[in-house]
Amino acid sequence: MKNSILSTFILFIFCSLHSHAKTKVDTIYAADLQPIGRTLINNQHNLALITSGAHFGFSFKGNECAIYVSIADAGGHNYLQYELDGIYQKRIRVDGNLKEPIIIKTNSIGSHRIWIYKATEATSGALLFSKVAGEGVKSLSAPKLPLIEFIGNSITCGAAADDSEIPCGTGDYQDHHNAYMAYGPRVARALNVNFILSSVSGIGVYRTWNRDSPSMPLVYENANFQEKDSLKWDFKTYQPKIISIALGTNDMSNGDGSARAPFDTVRFVNDYVKFVQLVKSKYPKAQIALLSSPMIKGNSREILQRCLSRIKATADTTYPKDRPVATFFFEPMEAHGCSGHPSVADHQILAEELKPFFAGLLKQ
Repeated sequence: MKNSILSTFILFIFCSLHSHAKTKVDTIYAADLQPIGRTLINNQHNLALITSGAHFGFSFKGNECAIYVSIADAGGHNYLQYELDGIYQKRIRVDGNLKEPIIIKTNSIGSHRIWIYKATEATSGALLFSKVAGEGVKSLSAPKLPLIEFIGNSITCGAAADDSEIPCGTGDYQDHHNAYMAYGPRVARALNVNFILSSVSGIGVYRTWNRDSPSMPLVYENANFQEKDSLKWDFKTYQPKIISIALGTNDMSNGDGSARAPFDTVRFVNDYVKFVQLVKSKYPKAQIALLSSPMIKGNSREILQRCLSRIKATADTTYPKDRPVATFFFEPMEAHGCSGHPSVADHQILAEELKPFFAGLLKQ
């Protein structure tokens, strides 16, 4: 009888310990995550991923982890996307009324590494992360690699590129964003460098695609890329090796049919030169690279290329001791994404064009 009771007690203890080991969960809170991109810790102590492609990583053991994420707009939605053990997985919709964590499962038990990315741009609202939970979860820091900052418009954002879940012409603007698959992050992954995206849909050097403002020079210093944003970005956060600027598509746009003045080459060049000076004031050691637009064709393409050449010449004269400004002119493209934008597949073509160019700059 005593032996039976003792055996039952030992079995109970063993099962309890085994159950506890199976359910052991560790937690990383927002302040201990190590993001890259324009991010901040807000008043609620959440990590806000602001810009396209802003990301953070962590490792865990077992076959699942929990992501505690929300957005400020209770009636809205946004998207994150993730990479698991070096392989891209998918986008995940984050609804404003989300109450439970997002559970990410794996096909195998063991050690895993995840990188979480913001799929959408700053104007779509921030993704707010309070914590990450999982067995043995640990925060990952970005590898110590050169950094490229990609400044641009909707193309650089990866906007209107992905219709794999929601067809073009339906849904909301953010439903077709895919920052991970945009040309900048693709180039960065191919060349083994870090990246940040500083991009806003519709924006230009001196006007937007259908209005006179805001322009990139007006919003670049603001953390959220909003014209009236009082929160300024701390440019000491990163020291990019290369600053890639791809602007001009929207300055040259015919807009949405409303009255619009013809493209002003003089103002474009002057304002662009001032913007280059602003960027160089933030990052005096960075290599500046000016990119044209794959969306602009014919005579307009020639005009934009001549403007960029003049901007380069002026900047090189102004900063004779610095590395010369580099220029890259895309081949014209027939885009296959939504509303005339490059698709996910088109972005791969753009990235392949750009890889030798940036590889050369990284060697300097």
